[in-house]
Amino acid sequence: MSTDGLSAPAGFRRSLTIQRRVIGALLMREVITRFGRNNIGVLWLLGEPMIFTLGITTLWTLAHLVHGAGSIPVVAFAVTGYSSVLMWRNSVGHCCGAVQQNINLLYHRNVQVTDLLITRILIEVAGATASFIVLASFFTAIGWLAPPVDLALVLAGWLMLAWFGLSLAMTIGSLTAYSHLVERLWHPCAYLLFPMSGAAFMVDWLPSGMQRTVQYLPMIHGVELLRKGYFGNAVRTHFDIPYMAMCCTVLTVTGLFLARDVSRRVEQE
Repeated sequence: MSTDGLSAPAGFRRSLTIQRRVIGALLMREVITRFGRNNIGVLWLLGEPMIFTLGITTLWTLAHLVHGAGSIPVVAFAVTGYSSVLMWRNSVGHCCGAVQQNINLLYHRNVQVTDLLITRILIEVAGATASFIVLASFFTAIGWLAPPVDLALVLAGWLMLAWFGLSLAMTIGSLTAYSHLVERLWHPCAYLLFPMSGAAFMVDWLPSGMQRTVQYLPMIHGVELLRKGYFGNAVRTHFDIPYMAMCCTVLTVTGLFLARDVSRRVEQE
């Protein structure tokens, strides 16, 4: 009797265990390298996105007071908007140059380019998520922020944005291994994408022609879904999650293909 059917699951479990250990070791190395062991250390993973988000929230609140009240609470609008931007922008930013910076690790048999990229993405997603939860909980506790109308939609929107950040970071991070020009071009692109990402506006506020244009950007749909979960019927949202999922799938497959090609190039060298 053949044992192939029995050995395959065992082999898969063994590979999964090795993969988990590799990612865990890389996470520990990355956290210690980036944040160190002194002062508050790993808490900077939470502190950095919180500082940025609080700064933007303060500026938007001041502008809101100057120009008058609107129908949407500005604190909720700022926290939901800028936290989502930090997740995908920081994921891509820290994956740029990740291969070159850790090239020596790739000569270990069990370490692949995807491991390096996923490690950095997990750190950024974890930091942005923790920052979002802490700030939302704090502002809710002091009465500046109402609880979300539909927590399931908030979670769905956040997960879609995390997927977008992962897929985009995998693609851009792999491309930077081919040319330093990609990293140099990404930084101005990130600044240009911020005002168009939906963080600072609702799609419904735009003229109809512009609404169709901005909805070509995948992250718009995640932010709109997130705000639908927070504000409910108080706002009119426009999102197409199947379209966003299609874009994320294409980016994910592209990123995995490029990462595999980069790994082969490293092996040949």
